[in-house]
Amino acid sequence: MAIHHSAAQGFARDANTYVRGRPEYPDAVDDWLRDALGLGPGTEALDVGAGTGKFTRRLQGVGAKVEAVEPVEAMRAAFVQAVPGVPVHPGSAEALPFDTGRFDAVVCAQAFHWFPTRAAVAEFRRVLKPGGILGLIWNVRDESVDWVAHLTKILRPFEGDTPRYASGAWRKAFPASGFGPLTESRIPHGHTGPAEQVIVARVLSVSFIAALPEAQRTEVAEAVRAMIARYPALRGKETVTFPYYTACYSCVRTDA
Repeated sequence: MAIHHSAAQGFARDANTYVRGRPEYPDAVDDWLRDALGLGPGTEALDVGAGTGKFTRRLQGVGAKVEAVEPVEAMRAAFVQAVPGVPVHPGSAEALPFDTGRFDAVVCAQAFHWFPTRAAVAEFRRVLKPGGILGLIWNVRDESVDWVAHLTKILRPFEGDTPRYASGAWRKAFPASGFGPLTESRIPHGHTGPAEQVIVARVLSVSFIAALPEAQRTEVAEAVRAMIARYPALRGKETVTFPYYTACYSCVRTDA
């Protein structure tokens, strides 16, 4: 099972930083799960690339029965602590350990850019019931805000070949055989808390930053703290809000 080196090293190093730094999802996502994905009591959902279970709890919250797949062992360990009782399997998006036609929905939260292949999408179709729905969702940094754009400039030199939602490369998997058109909606969102949590820990949770040697990670953290001190909207504040939008995509499994 091939895992990109940024994910294999970064996410394995410190799952706790991921838990602290990553935002939850806005409450309006529950409406998307019900209305666009058709999830609720009596339905079954598969969370692929489930990480530490942040989105799995949303799936549970609308009443769906959930199973999860996560390839990184450290993330699975954190998942078990965060979402006890939900089965989480090792595996890849291109070889899911489930019977054909099992699920009402397959969901990838903050994950599909890691495996945006036609083989993965075909595997999602295989495990979906006829008429089942594929959902893709990301919390995306709002770079229209000046300091968020500055933050991206700090991160960019370290990206290398790491797959990113922002690159748009994941869209090449669509339109996908056996699926209808991809529909999109956006939900405004924000992560509020101490700057050390919602900005510094968020940066340190980025896969390619988490994979850096410790000395470089420290340098990045200090650069982020210097940025915080530069902007009046952040400087000296007990709490700040990191602006995001939540991008939600869905497409229906067809018979063709």
